[in-house]
Amino acid sequence: RKVAKAKRYQVVFYNDHYTTKWFVVDVLERFFHMNETSAMSFMMAVHTMGKGVAGVYTKDIAESKVEAVHDYARENGMPLKLSAEPEE
Repeated sequence: RKVAKAKRYQVVFYNDHYTTKWFVVDVLERFFHMNETSAMSFMMAVHTMGKGVAGVYTKDIAESKVEAVHDYARENGMPLKLSAEPEE
């Protein structure tokens, strides 16, 4: 018998014109353990391309990260949008 490989999920950030770049960098450092240089580079890529994948995880972890970031963004009055989507 073969065991099926667990489906992986991407945590996708979407660009908006309201969330400050400094808040996005803070989120990337705090929740995705990026250093400042990586976080700034990723934030600028999302700003330019419209969206970007911050990480790939199991479904539970990806959904937990999305929920935690949305809670943090709400607490700070930011409309940051991200989602957990099945890996392609």
